[in-house]
Amino acid sequence: MRFFDTVEKNTCCEMCGGMIQMGVYLNSPIAYGLFQEAYSLSYYVDKTDILSELVPLVELKKNSRERAGVYQGKGLKYVAITRPRRFGKTIMANMIASYFGKGADSHEEFDTLKVSKYAWYKRHLNQHNVIHISFNEMPLNCNSYDNYINRFVKGLHLDLRKAYPDAEIDKDDDIWDALNKIYVYCGGEKFIFILDEWDYIYHQNFATTADRENFTKFLSNLLKDKAYVEMAYMTGILPIAKYSSGSELNMFCEYTMATEEKFSEYFGFTDNEVDDLYDRYLKMDIPEHNVKREGLRDWYDGYHTKTGERVYNPRSVVLALQNNNLGDYWTSSGPYDELFYYISANVDSVRDDVGLLLSDIPVPARVREYAATSMELKTRDEIFSAMVVYGFLNFENGYVSIPNEELKDKFAEMAEKEPSLGTVYNLTRESGRMLAATKAGDTRTMTEILSFVHNTESPLLVYNSEAELASIIKLAYLQARDLYRIEREDKAGTGYVDFIFYPIQKNDDAIIIELKVNHTAEEAVKQIRNRQYALKFEGKIGEKPEYTGRILAVGISYSKDDPEKRHECRVEVLREKL
Repeated sequence: MRFFDTVEKNTCCEMCGGMIQMGVYLNSPIAYGLFQEAYSLSYYVDKTDILSELVPLVELKKNSRERAGVYQGKGLKYVAITRPRRFGKTIMANMIASYFGKGADSHEEFDTLKVSKYAWYKRHLNQHNVIHISFNEMPLNCNSYDNYINRFVKGLHLDLRKAYPDAEIDKDDDIWDALNKIYVYCGGEKFIFILDEWDYIYHQNFATTADRENFTKFLSNLLKDKAYVEMAYMTGILPIAKYSSGSELNMFCEYTMATEEKFSEYFGFTDNEVDDLYDRYLKMDIPEHNVKREGLRDWYDGYHTKTGERVYNPRSVVLALQNNNLGDYWTSSGPYDELFYYISANVDSVRDDVGLLLSDIPVPARVREYAATSMELKTRDEIFSAMVVYGFLNFENGYVSIPNEELKDKFAEMAEKEPSLGTVYNLTRESGRMLAATKAGDTRTMTEILSFVHNTESPLLVYNSEAELASIIKLAYLQARDLYRIEREDKAGTGYVDFIFYPIQKNDDAIIIELKVNHTAEEAVKQIRNRQYALKFEGKIGEKPEYTGRILAVGISYSKDDPEKRHECRVEVLREKL
């Protein structure tokens, strides 16, 4: 790590007569060390173009009319970006701190990145005082707000006193008083604040309503209307409590995934970025590439920016490529269980909607951002709004939906374990019977279960297409997700099959399902045979097949003209177990 030489390269505050030193929060090399680690990874994605949005805010002086337009006006130096967990906020904060901060010489990395093409690149590289705080760092055995906040206050206070010994900072001064003294006594010295996980305190059990309000006031006292603030860049999950009493943080310009276009391309991966990462993956020297490009899209895509651009969960994409396996990487991290508590215990209409969401049927919702100081969710729209903020649901054109397979697994797991979900819970229990009946060729039971699922979840008058039938099939086989990788509209043989169930245990039954509306189940099975869908499970010529269990052809049909709305099922063994 290349830290600035403590004698020659640290800048001197002549009016204070002291040498500006590196600290834990002030001009710290920690962010640079973490940025170095991210930069060195095989799947690092260059997002340094975001600096082109931030540098003009730093260069804005006295609200000059020379910058009329987008950069004109009060408060633009305050930027708050909120995204779901694991969407690259911390990596971005470390990068920004590494570029602006004096704590380390970072040119070796940045010279190779997109930011180096800008005319102002070297003018701001490692030239600013940066105060970088990650609010998710807690004292050992922290059980109170005072313990929590004092850690940051004491640490930053120590940094400032060491860096500016002649600024007459008293040990009892508030942080903002200390910074004001530095500004006054050190010739207008300014600071860039980079605050990550700003809302962390709101998720802690020990934090009371008063604690949350005090933290908001702390940030306001630290940042609002302060001459020493060159720029404040803040990230978190929750939107700022902008409309709470006092509007303490209303100086921030907020940018969310659902409501603002600006900055949207810098958080999460775009299609083109995932294409590039996948190309890197294919060049990796590994025995077998188990991850397919379409698998990344099905499992980790599904989010949309305000402009409609597709966004992937970055952490999950990277881990899938690193581990050479599609899996649940994001949903296992983060304190999200409380949202499922709200679904299962608080609002009947939300519980009812879970079945539709699991069936890939979007449900209408009025999504509104909610303030961080108001964690109680009472109405259906409040709960859906929270779930969009946390990344559990995508919101587009007035409807919410489950974004991808990774999240569907989480919803399905919840549905299987929560009796309080009522109808949805009962449906998942029936889905276990559905799989067993299919393997046994028990078409009567299959038909009964399909009718039960259909009558429970689908309005009869709109159940008129294969797409709607497919939604019911997803619910009917929900528990099969534990034993199978289920692909929809997968290419097989000489066509595309409606569903293919790839067994996780390669000696288990493989299942091919074809759906028909106003045709017979026999016709569906015939299509499976004629188009040779079973070739998907057969090995290459001269090689032993990877899947050695039985191959089952399943035809499911539905007549929309039948007044009794009956299903028909047929199961045929295409190949016995090898």
